[in-house]
Parts: sequence; structure tokens; C-alpha cells
Amino acid sequence: MARESLDDLEALLTVAREGSFTRAAAKLGVSQSALSQTVRLVEERIGLRLLDRNTRSVSATQAGMRLLESVAPRMEEIRGEITALGDLRDKPSGNVRITTDEYAAQAILLPKLAQLLPAYPDIKVEIVIDYGLTDIVAERYDAGVRLGEVIAKDMISVPISEDQRLLVVGSPAYVAANGEPKTPQNLVDHPCINLRLPTRGGLYAWEFERNGRQMNVRVDGQFTFNNLRLMVDAAIAGLGFAYVPEGEVRPHIERGALQAVLENWSPSYPGYCLFYPSRRQHSAAFALIVKTLRFRQ
Repeated sequence: MARESLDDLEALLTVAREGSFTRAAAKLGVSQSALSQTVRLVEERIGLRLLDRNTRSVSATQAGMRLLESVAPRMEEIRGEITALGDLRDKPSGNVRITTDEYAAQAILLPKLAQLLPAYPDIKVEIVIDYGLTDIVAERYDAGVRLGEVIAKDMISVPISEDQRLLVVGSPAYVAANGEPKTPQNLVDHPCINLRLPTRGGLYAWEFERNGRQMNVRVDGQFTFNNLRLMVDAAIAGLGFAYVPEGEVRPHIERGALQAVLENWSPSYPGYCLFYPSRRQHSAAFALIVKTLRFRQ
């Protein structure tokens, strides 16, 4: 029986239920001769006569009756499951796992997904904060979010933000009391608020560029965090300079709680992208999330 297609079995069962090749053929939308040929082939493969035929009607044999009683209900279940699978394909639902860094999660993913998900209660999103270059295939993520310049070439990459830059910021009171650094090297004379990369364990070296000249500065200070918002809070409190994404501090600069320094050493760099393997078959839920996150100027 495993070799019989669902269509062949459905044809035979329809003839048995209708008691007529003519009525069954009309119901299935096939010719009577084609239907008769299908039933004959099923009987030959099983090695049993399943239908008794005469000039006026068709009836199931004992074997055919057993098939009708045992298989027909299961066919209904199979058709129901196939329909349900179709619904999963067309109706966005299921779990989507994304690995990202803290800033992208707070500034990009959460605001956009918070607008989308209430309309799709069957979609669940898991966001995992990770600053490393995670192997999303090995770790069973559906997608990752990283800055565009660090994404592997074999991944599909979808821009989800404008270009980014980092800013060195401190409280106006701190800058007034301690002076403004003129070059990145001057930062070594100031207490700075360090970022410890959660997955790598090391401290982030502050990266600068001006007129093609690149410079990394290892800063020092009394405070180290693995959380950007705590770094911003510490800078607002006057505990030193912090080097954080512009989007994270622009509202604080505009209201006068922070002051940016060394802006001419803070060039823009490619923004965040959502990336995922090209060979993976994706769900309707994933496709909807990609569409929602895609950056449009």
C-alpha cells in the first residue's frame, strides 16, 4: 500500500462509496475509462479484487470493505493535516530566533517588532544578545544581525538601518571641569567608561578615523560595563567619557545631558544588516519579519 498514491486510493474509495464509476468519475472530474484503469491498477498491485462490478452497480468486496472502513477515516486525517500544513505556509506563525548585539536589539529590532507582532499572535521571536561572530547555522538561529562590514559573503544580507557611527560623550559638567580632548590620544588622560564584550571577555578598543588615518586607543577608568545603557548613565553622571552609538545618545545630547567630543574622528560605517543562509527554506513568519525590518530611506 505504501506504493499507492493518495490520489489512487481516493479514486478507489470514491467509487466504493458512490457505488458507480459514472458518479465517481463526475465527482472526481476524470473520465470513466481513466478511473476504471486507476482502480484496476490498484487491485493488481495489492493482488486482491476490491470491487465487484456488474452492469448496474459497483460494490465493495470483503477486502474492499475492510479497506473502506480502515483507510477512509485515515484519508480524512491525512487531508486535514495537509490542509493544516498549507495554512502554516500561508499564515505567518512559528518561532524565529535572532542573534544580535544589544544596541541593534534596543534601537532597531524591538521598536519595529513591537509594531508588527500584536497583529500576528502566532509568531514568537527569540532575541539573543551576542557580540561575537556567531555561526547561525551551527547554533540554529534563523538569522543574525550585525554591522554590514562583518557579514560573511555567502550569506543573504538585508539592510535594516542607516549608516552608523560612535560618539565620545561626557557630561557638560565633566567637560567643563576637565577639558575637552583634542585628539583620541588625549583620552588616556581622562577616566573613560569601558565596554567589556560579553562573548569575548576583552575590553573594546576605541576605534577612530580621520582623513584616512585610523587609530585604536586603549582607554582606562574606574568603570567597566557590558551594557550600553549603563555606560550612558555613567557618562551622564559625570564619571568620564563613554564611546557609544550615536543613536543611543543623540536624545541626551539634544536635551543637554551629554556633550559630544572628537566628532571629526568619528566617521560613519555601514549600518546593521539582517543576514541568513541562502540555502535554508524560510517560513511565512520569517519572510514577514524580514520585510518589516528592511531599511527604507
